[in-house]
Amino acid sequence: MSRVDLTPAAADILSQLKAEHGPLMFHQSGGCCDGSSPMCFAKGDFIIGESDVLLGQIDGCDFWMSEDQFEYWKHTHLTIDVTPGRGASFSLEIPLGVRFLIRSRLFEMAEYEQLPPVHMGPLATQ
Repeated sequence: MSRVDLTPAAADILSQLKAEHGPLMFHQSGGCCDGSSPMCFAKGDFIIGESDVLLGQIDGCDFWMSEDQFEYWKHTHLTIDVTPGRGASFSLEIPLGVRFLIRSRLFEMAEYEQLPPVHMGPLATQ
């Protein structure tokens, strides 16, 4: 059971970005720049803070979210998708004419009870 996943269309874009930029990471923004969009960066280009939560990995990429936003989303499974259009963020997919977005659904109780714990801050990946 995972907290985050991605659609095949998003996986295709992610593969293109990995080929061009190398290892990547995601951070779910909390309202700055492009509303509340998942942003993709070259690994290490976004500084993770002590209050960021590591939700898991998608296709080998860490997926982070701020702790206060996680409080709103902790009962929700997130699926990263992609749509045509230009977002207003610094995310790596923007030059491709697409932007990542979140599709969500509430976990069923049995799913929620099976979730692994989340990890906080930059030490989570060491």
